Amino acid sequence: MGEATKSPLRVHFDCRLKLEFRGTTITSDAGLLAFRELDDALGLTGMAASRLTECRKGKNTQHALVALLRQSIFGRLAGYEDVNDAERLRLDPAMRSLVGHGDAPRYAASTSEMARFETEQLATEENLEALPDLSGHWIDRVYERTALKDLVLDMDSSDSPTFGQQEGSTFNGHFGFTCYHPLFVFNQFGDLERAMLRPGNVHSSKGWREALEPVVARYRSRKLTRSLRADAAFARPEIYEFLEAEGFQYVIRLPANEKLQEAVSHLLTRPVGRPPLKPQVFHASFRYRAKSWTKPRRVVAKVEWHRGELFPRVGFIVTNLRWPSRRVVHFYNKRGTAEQWIKEGKRAIHWTKLSCHRFRDNAVRLQLFALAYNLGNFMRTLALPDEVSHWSLTTLREKLIKIGAKVVRHGRYMTFQLAEVAVSRGLFARILGLIGRLRTLAHPT
Repeated sequence: MGEATKSPLRVHFDCRLKLEFRGTTITSDAGLLAFRELDDALGLTGMAASRLTECRKGKNTQHALVALLRQSIFGRLAGYEDVNDAERLRLDPAMRSLVGHGDAPRYAASTSEMARFETEQLATEENLEALPDLSGHWIDRVYERTALKDLVLDMDSSDSPTFGQQEGSTFNGHFGFTCYHPLFVFNQFGDLERAMLRPGNVHSSKGWREALEPVVARYRSRKLTRSLRADAAFARPEIYEFLEAEGFQYVIRLPANEKLQEAVSHLLTRPVGRPPLKPQVFHASFRYRAKSWTKPRRVVAKVEWHRGELFPRVGFIVTNLRWPSRRVVHFYNKRGTAEQWIKEGKRAIHWTKLSCHRFRDNAVRLQLFALAYNLGNFMRTLALPDEVSHWSLTTLREKLIKIGAKVVRHGRYMTFQLAEVAVSRGLFARILGLIGRLRTLAHPT
């Protein structure tokens, strides 16, 4: 990096071309500056100073805790999934400007310093307990001055493939490979309210209370309509009772059984006549009590007859909503968006890249990925002009973050000369303008 003193490289197809590597004056991630502006406007990473514990002793600490956290989060947001890239990024002018305050530091943290930060400092008992709460504090900061009328939570699990002898790495029969089995709780805006790392062989609902209760507690005092959606893996009476006690509405898919099938037997006979091209859909609503339930609950059934299929497709949902059956089913089907958000986290943030040996170190990494995801989602939902509001996190990284820039110094000032390719000066200016408006919504750090 920074090979200004070395001879340039040459290519044979055009002898007029010369290749020089100037890592200290060129960056490929200039768009991260917009995300740092969003971070500053909302006062997000600055929270770490009061919520995470500084366990390093002595005066020989080159980078503050907040600076190290920023380097971890922004690096992951840009697609650098682990600390191995820190050595290459430590002289990157964009990264140096992101982690510093005022004048950019001479260099960002090295690979060894970042490794100690993530596997020693953040892996302490105090910080490992505080890290999962940080995403919630970020979300509260974003929405604390908005007129939030309703809250919809989606709870789901996913897989994180593992390799080698990693702690907690076990074979999962459902996924068919060795993995971790993290649990996620999203809100309707795609923000990740809570993430929890679990061993690979646990049931999908294992640890639901540990993941869900802190989220519910944060919204308990707010006057709004609260709902939760989940698939059949979370069809457990203790979850229904918890949500009912907390005043939550819920729609949770029920596994089919003989009694449920009997309740809709009148809909399981193929309708008379030639089958239409479009599926024939029927709904039913009835009271049902399983042996493990303390009381009967409403169940909504959906029966679909498809042309060319011998048997109907039947699904059941347990709910405490009083809506018409069709509306209940439509509301439940929207939980598919949570699966899309999980895919976004995998593709854009690479939060399945949990390669440490110790389970607690991987738990730390998952929380760092979660913070990077949320920062990216805040940009998508709060600061994008209408014409690009449909951009996914992957598109954000490819078009907004990955902007090449040359850095020019003039006395005290640094100028980033950005390449105007996918994102024009006008679009970037509008993004900064929308971020500027958010400053009135944030409390001082």
